[in-house]
Amino acid sequence: MVFSNSSAAQTAEFLLQIKAIQLRPENPFVWASGWKSPIYCDNRMALSFPPIRNFLRDEMVKVIRAHYPGVEVIAGVATGAIALAALVAQELGLPMVYVRSTAKEHGRQNLVEGYLEPNRRVVVIEDLISTGKSSLQAVDALRALDAQVLGMVGIFTYGFPVADSAFEAANCALTTLSDYDALLAHAQAVGTIKKEEMHLLSEWRKSPSTWAL
Repeated sequence: MVFSNSSAAQTAEFLLQIKAIQLRPENPFVWASGWKSPIYCDNRMALSFPPIRNFLRDEMVKVIRAHYPGVEVIAGVATGAIALAALVAQELGLPMVYVRSTAKEHGRQNLVEGYLEPNRRVVVIEDLISTGKSSLQAVDALRALDAQVLGMVGIFTYGFPVADSAFEAANCALTTLSDYDALLAHAQAVGTIKKEEMHLLSEWRKSPSTWAL
């Protein structure tokens, strides 16, 4: 679920403006998974632009206040969402933890870093949702510590059906500031992409693992 149409369009505009999101339907990127993709997204770029960083923080705070007023702890997903989670937690005056992708190999071998009491109501912050696998691993890690995960708030999602199914199966609500549909609508409206390129971009999302020009 996208928080609001105005937020979705403005988020898309900012991410395109700073090249956090790049669209190359005729010259696709190759992801680490080997997938060919007409889009590349690195939302960590936003941290280098204070006005945009602050916008994302404020919009996430609005989402949390609107949907999760009982939240007690903010959790960031490593590594891309740690800084944003800290900004959100600071604005809300709440404790913050973050979730590693893998447990530390030394010391206490933590998967969740920070102090988290059992049964605390937690909202998870994520920068990008693709298949949902790594995002939901963070949710599982928090639940393993008896946290009550109220939901996840992200900057952007590709809206893959596999991700939608995964979040539904995990019983985890997902709200993002923008998504692939809002991005394409805005990119076409401002002339970032041509009308004829929309077909390639739309077809990719249907089957990204097998998509090719």
